[in-house]
Amino acid sequence: MTKRLYRSADNKVLGGVLGGIGDYFNIDPTLVRLVFVILCLVSFGFPGILGYFIAYLIIPERV
Repeated sequence: MTKRLYRSADNKVLGGVLGGIGDYFNIDPTLVRLVFVILCLVSFGFPGILGYFIAYLIIPERV
């Protein structure tokens, strides 16, 4: 069985994208969210937030 990336329905805060990434890599979704926020504040800024919403549109939600 292949591993697929889905938006999380259980670890959902805003759209479930970062929770799904945490589930995919088997790490704590809170850690993924923390790293994302730090990277957005330090370097990514608007492109990081835009990337999140693009990922929200592309990644399907787990049913």
